[in-house]
Amino acid sequence: MCLTVAALFLLLLTAVPAHAAPTASAGTPGGTPAGLPAGPRAEAPTGAAADLSAPGPHAVGYSDVNVSASGRSFSARVYYPAVSAGGNTAVAAGRFPVVSFGHGFFQGIGKYASLGRHWASWGMITIMPASQGGLFPSHSAFADDLNAALTWMVQQDTAAGSRFGTHVRTDRLALSGHSMGGGASVLAAARNPGVRTVTNLAAAETNPSARAAAATTRVPMQLVAGSRDTVAGPSGHQIPIYEAKPAPKQLRTIVGGFHCGFTDSGGLGCDSGSIGRAVQQSITKRVTTSWLLYHLADDGGQYDAVWGAAARTDPAVQFLGVE
Repeated sequence: MCLTVAALFLLLLTAVPAHAAPTASAGTPGGTPAGLPAGPRAEAPTGAAADLSAPGPHAVGYSDVNVSASGRSFSARVYYPAVSAGGNTAVAAGRFPVVSFGHGFFQGIGKYASLGRHWASWGMITIMPASQGGLFPSHSAFADDLNAALTWMVQQDTAAGSRFGTHVRTDRLALSGHSMGGGASVLAAARNPGVRTVTNLAAAETNPSARAAAATTRVPMQLVAGSRDTVAGPSGHQIPIYEAKPAPKQLRTIVGGFHCGFTDSGGLGCDSGSIGRAVQQSITKRVTTSWLLYHLADDGGQYDAVWGAAARTDPAVQFLGVE
């Protein structure tokens, strides 16, 4: 968010009333909704000791692509686990889950390169549509673009000559995004029964309503917020979405975090927090990567970091959740 663009952003979003922050600091365990498979659990965590804020074991490649699927056409960048780092390098051996990520209002996808690279290093293909980047974006169309990006990636698994042929785990799909893109990821999840989970950053209320869409979304959803966000803060945005969403759900609020702290660089009109961008991004990588590994890679060793004591007592991140 930059310039007085921050103010324009708020005008373009659907107005929502402020909600008082919940007083509970820990979530209340609950059952898994009917028809939704329970997440994996492990008595002996396999990956809990890893530092998920640090790069993972894979080299990272990237490729700029033209997506055409589901009646949508747009350019995008894909970050993926690779044999060697760089542009258009070969994909690493194996099949990998896919995350479709939506940028914030008036933000280029380059503002999220570090997160795309990070998730790819931990074994997730991350595709970032560059659509809806102007001053008057359609939130609904952006949601469709996020889903079209997933459809396109699934098609690439069997497409002749595709770099991603036989490398896409087509039954492990996720949605994500920042601010406007976070709200659009909620809209997209409500429309796509093939999505397994959602994790987003400072998700903003949208038009149509992300809050209303959350109420119809059954897959596990993680909302990551910043306590010092003055652009799309928790009380008017993430908390209403969280409250509307049926379990399983969680709201992880980074203490001192700010709206622009989720991007790789700020700009005129950006807010600020009581922690620096590097610290916030490190926390964001740790929290979201554990969630994605748990839900997309079936890594039961991440249970403690996602739902257990480690998550609920993390001094850097407030926890609210229903499993």
